Amino acid sequence: MTRPLDSLRPHFYKARPLGAVLLALWATASGAELVNGAQIPDGAQKVGENRYRASRDFEATLDYYKNVYPTSSYPRRSVVNQPGVKAVHISNPSGKNFEGLNIYEANEEVRIYVVPLQGAAKPAKKSEGKPVRKTK
Repeated sequence: MTRPLDSLRPHFYKARPLGAVLLALWATASGAELVNGAQIPDGAQKVGENRYRASRDFEATLDYYKNVYPTSSYPRRSVVNQPGVKAVHISNPSGKNFEGLNIYEANEEVRIYVVPLQGAAKPAKKSEGKPVRKTK
């Protein structure tokens, strides 16, 4: 009797990144909006360029981003913590699409700002130099 591990038949096994697949399915099922590659929670209203008003409170918004962008992969730092004002910056270590997210609460309102890349903010200007003359 031959067990499958002892047989000479090749078994093709492809490891599937189950976590990434589940996260992608969850993100598409929730219908979350992407802005410059950054995920914005459901119910957030656009109030300006790269600026959104969250429909949840500050702690619930931070919990949402803990699930979407894990703390182990996306470092966080407190920007300001004064009475009435809280702010947290979530860095994007890959540096693709966006630099990070600022989540802040002021005047009992939670806002999200998608920090664009430095290079993407300013388009490169074409240098206009004098035309080169041909010499004989």
